[in-house]
Amino acid sequence: MKRLSKYLDFHPHILLLFLISTLYLACKEVDKTEESIAKIPIDLTISRFDREFARAEPDGISLLKSKYPYLFPSQFPDSIWVAKLTDTIQLELSQEVDKAFGDFTEQSTDLESLFRHITYYFPKFNIPKVVTVTSDVRYNDRIILTDTLLLVGLDNYLGAQHHFYEGIQRYIAAGLDEKYLTSDVASAFAKKVLKYPRNRTFLSRMVHYGKELYLKDKLLPQITDAQKIGYTDEEIQWARENEEQMWRYFVENELLYSTKSELDRRFLDPAPFSKFRLELDSESPGRVGRYIGWQIVRAFMDKNDITLQQLLGLPADEIFNKSKYKPRK
Repeated sequence: MKRLSKYLDFHPHILLLFLISTLYLACKEVDKTEESIAKIPIDLTISRFDREFARAEPDGISLLKSKYPYLFPSQFPDSIWVAKLTDTIQLELSQEVDKAFGDFTEQSTDLESLFRHITYYFPKFNIPKVVTVTSDVRYNDRIILTDTLLLVGLDNYLGAQHHFYEGIQRYIAAGLDEKYLTSDVASAFAKKVLKYPRNRTFLSRMVHYGKELYLKDKLLPQITDAQKIGYTDEEIQWARENEEQMWRYFVENELLYSTKSELDRRFLDPAPFSKFRLELDSESPGRVGRYIGWQIVRAFMDKNDITLQQLLGLPADEIFNKSKYKPRK
């Protein structure tokens, strides 16, 4: 290997050819994987409860209750649901969802692709039945995934500027956009296969979120990095351009092995911006610790030949040490 490196140093054109060949082979491998995934048969059932309810008549409530019993809590009488059929807010919610999503064809295709990728990497996973609903903009519960069911609250994906979201903090409303829908579903799946670390260091928690984002690299290869982490294009650009500065701040302030819970609020939890307590705070997006953890996991996977499932079980220290992570400059 040393002699090869020495030879390449003195022959730039050979080095270029070598790099092109390496990239070509890597791309071919990715293409072969995607070809295999595309052939996986998927039996995905999507039920549009939101549309069925919007078009129902009062005497149709009992039929909907028998079809979707989990959406009708037993403590509420039928009169509540009958009244909701003509409620002006409910009617507007249904109209706006219908306007934004139509017959849900594009989103159905995206979800099929996601579940194909999940099936490829996690063969024991059982594909849930998908049911679309309106949820009175309960954005904290916009995606609910159980062993058999996926509920998708479509009224939480109408676009950041939608008038339904006027009273919601801007950094939260920014994520209420259709382009983040499949990413949110992937996050819900990640919570099923990823255990939150017992190790309470900042590094451990960064790498935990890095694993979740790397999962999306594999499960959602067609979407952008911004969509995966829930950033705007400007925010992902800021994170890339300031990666070295952020990493230096974490290292110089000895934060990597700190167990202070405040670091979650400053760098990992959803927030309008990250809290370096510097002038750049107002320019930064929230959750930059997750972004750094993502780059550490990516660096590790580039250098180590292990499966996606093996990655999920590895401790953060091992991932970090073997990643030889160096931030981009």
